[in-house]
Amino acid sequence: QVQLMESGGGLVQAGGSLRLSCAASGSIFSINAMGWYRQAPGKQRELVAVLTSGGSTNYADSVKGRFTISRDYAKNTRALQMNSLKAEDTAVYYCYARGYIDYVSPPDDYWGQGTQVTVSS
Repeated sequence: QVQLMESGGGLVQAGGSLRLSCAASGSIFSINAMGWYRQAPGKQRELVAVLTSGGSTNYADSVKGRFTISRDYAKNTRALQMNSLKAEDTAVYYCYARGYIDYVSPPDDYWGQGTQVTVSS
């Protein structure tokens, strides 16, 4: 079993900042990529930011220049620093990881339970 534990999130005024953190634990051998998706009410889940094990990053156009993803305190952790938050950033943010549980099995996708981010205008 692989678990993704999220922390952070909450309520903030527009223009403010929040930091999300996610840690992967359990039977995970290695991680290819790890980051966040988000889902606002009535909308599809969308990529926010992902950081690969090789150091490549991928950001949604809507968050470029405002959000920064990085490794947190260990290699299987990620932090998302969110600055200059806007009302349209309001959503449930889900930690995501793609990784291997052993040498043989193909990679699989894992999801956290989600954390609410609410930006008041």
